[in-house]
Amino acid sequence: MTQARWQALWLLHSQRRGWLARLLWPVSLIYGALIAVRRVLYQLGLKQSRHVSVPVVVIGNVVVGGAGKTPTVLSVVNHLRARGWRPGVVSRGHGRKSRQVVHVGPDTERSDSGDEPALIHLRTQVPVCVSANRLAAARALLAAHPEVDIIVCDDGLQHLALHRDLQIIVFDDRGTGNGWLLPAGLLREPWPPNARTRSTDLVLHQRREDAPGSALARSPGTQVFGAVRRLADHAVGPTGEQLPLDQLRGQRLTAVAGTARPGVFFDMLRARGIEPTVEVGLPDHAALSDYAALMQDSSTTLLCTEKDAVKLFPTLIDSPVGRHPQVWAIPLEMTPDPAFFTTLDERLKPLKRRT
Repeated sequence: MTQARWQALWLLHSQRRGWLARLLWPVSLIYGALIAVRRVLYQLGLKQSRHVSVPVVVIGNVVVGGAGKTPTVLSVVNHLRARGWRPGVVSRGHGRKSRQVVHVGPDTERSDSGDEPALIHLRTQVPVCVSANRLAAARALLAAHPEVDIIVCDDGLQHLALHRDLQIIVFDDRGTGNGWLLPAGLLREPWPPNARTRSTDLVLHQRREDAPGSALARSPGTQVFGAVRRLADHAVGPTGEQLPLDQLRGQRLTAVAGTARPGVFFDMLRARGIEPTVEVGLPDHAALSDYAALMQDSSTTLLCTEKDAVKLFPTLIDSPVGRHPQVWAIPLEMTPDPAFFTTLDERLKPLKRRT
C-alpha cells in the first residue's frame, strides 16, 4: 500500500471509530499518558516555560493536518499591524533541511526556511525567524528586531518551553474527528481541555463556505468563534499579476497541491466552478523536485496553492517563456466572525500596557 493510500485510509478511520482506529486505540492510551506526564513536569517546575520581553500569542491546533493555522497567522498579524502593534513571527518551519536559527528574507532558500514561514514573510513583510526551538527563535528575532513589540508563534501549541500570554486554537471542518488521541484519532492532546491543566483562550472553528460546519465540544468558559475559508476571486502569477478566477473556467487545467489535505483545494476549486483536467496531490512540504514533471508540460495551465507557489514562483521568474506551463496560485482567504477580533483586542489591552 502506498503512503498516500495509507494516509487516506487512516484519515477515514480517524473521523470515525472504525476497525483501524480501534486497533490503534491502545497505542493512543500510551501517547496520552506521555502527554500527561510531560505537562505535569511543567506544572511541578521540573521543566520550565521561559518568558521573553514582549507578549507572545501562540496560534496552533490540537488536531493533525492542515487545520488553517497559516491563514489565521496571516489574518492575526495583519490585524495587529492595523491596531498599532509591531509584530514578528516565529515558527518551526516544518519540512526545512536546516537545523539553524534562520531569519527569513526574500532570498532565503525555501529548504532553509520552510514553506509556511516563507509565505508568511512574503504576505506580511514582518520579521520572521524559524527554529525547532521556538524560544531560541523568539530571542533571536528580538535581538535582530528590537522594534518588535509582540510575537506571533506559528504552531507550537505543544511547545511549552516558550511561555505564551494568549493562545488561539484552530479547528477546521473535521472538528475533533473521532475524539481519540493519535494514532487512533486526530487529536494531539485531549479535547475539550481540563481547565485545571490548561487555560484555553480563544478557539477559531473554521469551515469552508461550501461545507457545513461540524459540532465542537467545549469546556465551560471556552470562547469559540466561527470563520469561513474560501478561495479568493483572483489568481496570482509569478510576478504579482492577477487574473480573475472566472477566466480560468473552461481551460485545460492541472491542479496541484502539496499540502496536508490536497483534496480540500481541489474541492474548493470545483465549488468555484473550476474543473481541473488533472489533479495532483503531493506530500505536505513536497520538495521542488516533486513538481518537475508538472513543470515540463507547457500545454496546460497549472493551478496551485500559495504554499506551492513559494517554491515554484522563484524558479519561473527568470525562466524562458514557453518552456514551462503558465502557473497561477490561488490565495486562500479566511474571514473570522467580527467578535473574534473584538475579543482578541480586549485580551491584548493589558499586554499592550505592559510593553
